[in-house]
Amino acid sequence: MYGALTGLDKIETMKKIGPEIVQEWRSSLKSRPPSVSKKSEYWPGNYRKYADLDADDIPVTESLEDCTLRTHPLWDKKIKSDLRKGRNVLVVAHANSLRGLMKMIDGISDDDISTVQIPTGIPIVYKFDKHTMRPLKPEDDTCQLHTNGAFMERPGLLAAALRREDEWKVLDPAFAKAMTDRADKRREMSNVEWSLAKLEAERAAAAAAWTGGEGEGEGVEMYEDDGSDVRGPIVFVGEEEEKMEEKGAREGEEAVPAVPLVASSACVVPSKDGEVPIRKDPVVVIIRHGKTENNKLGLFTGWDDVALAKEGVEEAKAAGKLLRSQGFEFDVVYTSWLSRAIETAWLILDEMDSLWIPTIKTWRLNERMYGALTGLSKRMVKQRYGEKQFKMWRRGYDVRPLKASSFSPSYPGNDKRYVKYLRDARISLSETIIRSVEARLLVVHRKFPKSESLRDCMDRTIPFYVRRIVPDAVERGKRVLISSSENAIRGLLMHLCDIPQEMINKLDIPNGVPIVYDPRSRCIKLLDDGSGRNPLEVHDFGPAAEYLFAPRCIDDEGDLDEECDLMTLPEEFWKNAVAISDDDAEEVAVAGETEAPGNTESYGVFM
Repeated sequence: MYGALTGLDKIETMKKIGPEIVQEWRSSLKSRPPSVSKKSEYWPGNYRKYADLDADDIPVTESLEDCTLRTHPLWDKKIKSDLRKGRNVLVVAHANSLRGLMKMIDGISDDDISTVQIPTGIPIVYKFDKHTMRPLKPEDDTCQLHTNGAFMERPGLLAAALRREDEWKVLDPAFAKAMTDRADKRREMSNVEWSLAKLEAERAAAAAAWTGGEGEGEGVEMYEDDGSDVRGPIVFVGEEEEKMEEKGAREGEEAVPAVPLVASSACVVPSKDGEVPIRKDPVVVIIRHGKTENNKLGLFTGWDDVALAKEGVEEAKAAGKLLRSQGFEFDVVYTSWLSRAIETAWLILDEMDSLWIPTIKTWRLNERMYGALTGLSKRMVKQRYGEKQFKMWRRGYDVRPLKASSFSPSYPGNDKRYVKYLRDARISLSETIIRSVEARLLVVHRKFPKSESLRDCMDRTIPFYVRRIVPDAVERGKRVLISSSENAIRGLLMHLCDIPQEMINKLDIPNGVPIVYDPRSRCIKLLDDGSGRNPLEVHDFGPAAEYLFAPRCIDDEGDLDEECDLMTLPEEFWKNAVAISDDDAEEVAVAGETEAPGNTESYGVFM
């Protein structure tokens, strides 16, 4: 956390304050930049993502040492634990956070850590001894001095990344000179002179931060830098350039403690126009993933992992924009293990500027497993087996399609993801025997579904909702987003809305439409898209829609609560919608577009 330097142009700040001091703030182990003011827009306490942190945990500025210290728990309690279990771990973070992890892994000294560079977009791979958890030295020389992490790409991408470091020196020759001469410069200055220079620089930086940096550089930052001490190319083990220049003094001096912050009482971010209130009540929003190419081609997809089509991407983005415009925010997201559901959730969160929201993935929210029908054309299946059998397989409550073979690519037991990570299913004795004989060693195999009815699908989705989502999120007042597939959602809605078994096969779930469920009133609503159109005419939920949107909450007088009615648009609109003639349809639709924005109640949707 760069404190008062946050948001300032690096080059202009360097020119105004001096490259020596700026670089010390950037790469020194203990030196902290000036603290950011709590009144600044860059104070982390203003952001909802940090609302759960204690006041003392919200920094106003950080040194590299501070950044390193907060990475310790992640390494000790999570990453190291996953490595001991034989898992491959991917860490995507920022330069100084990664530098902090590498300092712990390699045991890099305080003097040498600032010489370690982290080029953008270049993977650094560590291998560990499974007993000692110490990093193993690479066989080649593709690692930096003091480290054991090997660069995945050195000749091409790495060279380009290093050129970006050289571009910093081209921007201002004084900057490069300061990096190579800083140690000598420090020796020429007394401690008093250096302290006065830093104090003057801190005042200038604070003033620039207070004024927003107006007039202090017009260009947008175009050059990525990794926060290291910029002195030229990375020094690789085994190369002639092993000699690193000595870091400046002051590394061992006592760091000034950061000023403790007071946690912000507000934990929501206001909308851009400031007119739409943020929904703070607990809510569950359920959304079926956007369209896939399989959806467009009419293929049975099931557990087959397919990506969103272009239309599906746009549907997910539109859903995110609609939710944001109606004042929705989320505290936690649940998705299946299927890419189409995960991508839909990401796109929604991206539109809501909430990619940081915790996302929990579970196979229990996967689509229904269609067995041997997976990948087949629905039209072809209907022609081959008849419409009656087709409907029973596709929409039957307790009828399973033909089973997939144990050796079929569509069988989850042949997918490494499920074999390795699915642990909450019982063991299949028959599959264990078959695979153990084939491998000539004991291979424990789980009972993965080879085919599922809607009831089978509900047997895994409903317990997860009741035992995990409800106690962990809903009962704690959290706002929940569930991104899943049609049959998983159909079963969930059957449970939530008491839809009769004989009607569930007549319920359709449109792609990319947020379905809002209020856990208190148990009512379902749709969001007003501002078009003035009846949502049930825009989105086809099938003949069972009357059960899905039926009012379920009773007011104090024993009558159905009107707030639970789907029709939250103005009464005049619904009168027009009922009495409208075909000739006047276009005229009323246009009129509705001008009236709809005045509606302030339609944002209250539950999932």
